[in-house]
Amino acid sequence: MFEYIRTHQRLMQFLLFLLIVPSFAIFGLGDYTRFRDDANVVAQVAGQPITQQEFDKAYREQLDRLRQAYGQQFDSKAFDTPEARKQILDNLIAQRAMMAEASRDRLTVSDAALQRSILETPGLTSEGKFDGERYKSLLALQGMTPAMFEARLRQEMAMQQVSSAIISSAFAPKAVATRLSDINDQEREVQQLLFKTADYAPQVKVTDDMLKDYYNKNSKQFAVLETARAEYVVLSNDVIASQLNVTDDDIAKYYEANKKRFSVEEQRRASHILISAKKDAPAAEKASAKAKAEQLLVQVRKSPADFAKLAKANSQDPGSAEKGGDLGFFGKGMMVKPFEEATFALKPGEISDVVQSDFGFHIIQLNEIKAGSTKPLDEVKGEILAELKKQQAAKKYSELAEVFTNTVYEQADSLKPAADKLKLKIETTPVVTRVPNPTVAPNVPYNNPKFLKALFTEDSIKSKRNTEAVEIAPNTLISGRIVEYKPATIRPFDEVKDDVRQRVIQAEASKLAKKAGEDKLAALKAKDDTAGFGATKKVSRTKNEGLDGAGVNVVLKADVSKLPSYVGTEDLQGYSIYRVGKVAQAAKPDAARRQTEQQQVLNALAQQETLAYLEVLKQKAKAKIIKPPATKTEGEGAKE
Repeated sequence: MFEYIRTHQRLMQFLLFLLIVPSFAIFGLGDYTRFRDDANVVAQVAGQPITQQEFDKAYREQLDRLRQAYGQQFDSKAFDTPEARKQILDNLIAQRAMMAEASRDRLTVSDAALQRSILETPGLTSEGKFDGERYKSLLALQGMTPAMFEARLRQEMAMQQVSSAIISSAFAPKAVATRLSDINDQEREVQQLLFKTADYAPQVKVTDDMLKDYYNKNSKQFAVLETARAEYVVLSNDVIASQLNVTDDDIAKYYEANKKRFSVEEQRRASHILISAKKDAPAAEKASAKAKAEQLLVQVRKSPADFAKLAKANSQDPGSAEKGGDLGFFGKGMMVKPFEEATFALKPGEISDVVQSDFGFHIIQLNEIKAGSTKPLDEVKGEILAELKKQQAAKKYSELAEVFTNTVYEQADSLKPAADKLKLKIETTPVVTRVPNPTVAPNVPYNNPKFLKALFTEDSIKSKRNTEAVEIAPNTLISGRIVEYKPATIRPFDEVKDDVRQRVIQAEASKLAKKAGEDKLAALKAKDDTAGFGATKKVSRTKNEGLDGAGVNVVLKADVSKLPSYVGTEDLQGYSIYRVGKVAQAAKPDAARRQTEQQQVLNALAQQETLAYLEVLKQKAKAKIIKPPATKTEGEGAKE
């Protein structure tokens, strides 16, 4: 009965931030004022406009997220509804209202907090250390620089300060959670009396009229689905890439222009002793920390060989102290600037003066230098070839997609013109139906539900014309035409007569079992009698003790104000009567589950309070919808 209700948590999983957090939630001030045309404004928050262009961008990004989540099963048309579009606009307005509140309250995020969030991000470490190159590469894939991402992240963290204050203040009365858990744990002692359908089958007398009547009323049960065979052609980036010719000269030029990408920069391995002092700590506290660091520096300089021992005993960096202060190898851009500058000024074995950063005071010892290197062209030639083909295919796709779309439509009697013009291979499907075949991989082009829907249209079936160009995946189009079609048919009565007979017997026997069960139930309600009932079972909402869903449902809904209580229901085997003889709480409640349930109640209340708070913020920011956002078609037309 309990369902996890997730609250909006701190979005610090790096890839999830890039792929899931709507970028419309964290625009800078420049984006607010980029479009000031009143006709282009769909909403206003805190005196700043939300434009049609911003809405369109948010809409596209939402489609991209859903497409990544659901793959080929995602149909963008199902998402193009007034309700979905209003939800996106509501999200935009809510985020802007939170940003306005953060600005009013002067909520900021320190450089140290921002850095900690990035450094703690899973997936950005290599051998236990932050991988700066991977960080930059992942951002580049999303068209972002570190500066852009860090500005977004800073705003997101500031907004979370607004919402976290409400979430953390949510309070769930223990009595409420305890009562719900008690209901969940309640056990009912139950006995079952089953009237099996199979036991009544011999009593059924079947006539030909009964068989024909069942056949006529249930003819769809004996239908043979319509089927088709079809030809199809696919245009995709991979197909285009396979046709491209990249020369050795092209590869060499790319290598020279992107040599840094194939290079490993110089890395340094250092150890440090940290005496912590926050950036905003009082002057006296900083002075005390610095003095302690300078005392340690004197000891280190006297006995450099004891650096690791002194670090383990005195360093206040929990991540490296146990390792004698060892930070492993790192490159430029991976440490705070003062620390990096001091480290890269040292020679192996040298010890720095006391270095101050936002984290406190450091004493640094440089242990080792790993020189930078560049992979030779021959080693990366295949990688460059694939990348160049991918880039060129992406550039050509839009142009060729238009040719593909127009050709299959304008010369709809055959796929050959499109195949010849674009050098595509005409493939043939096996037998297909209107629904995807579960035994065939969903990424097989002809098994895509959108393509099958287009293939089984009336025009395609009757005229054997090409389907429209259907996008079945990003940068992937398919068109097909039916070459053989068999309509749905009903199998003749004589062919399915034996099957019909079995179904009639089953249906009639089920009626007899139900009638017998209902008669017995009425008698038991008048006079208690345990004869014929099975062994007692303890049933609750967390354990069914072998009862099917229908049985558990009626048992838990039974009126237990007076015991014993009798209830009955049809089930898979026939008709069952249940005798509820006792109701009690579990002898040993599951403490861990109860704690989880209490947290769920707390989360639900926090979610409600957060939504209510957002409404207050919207009113405070005088948020209003100027006009509904344009439809997808209108929006695209406006941009063109």
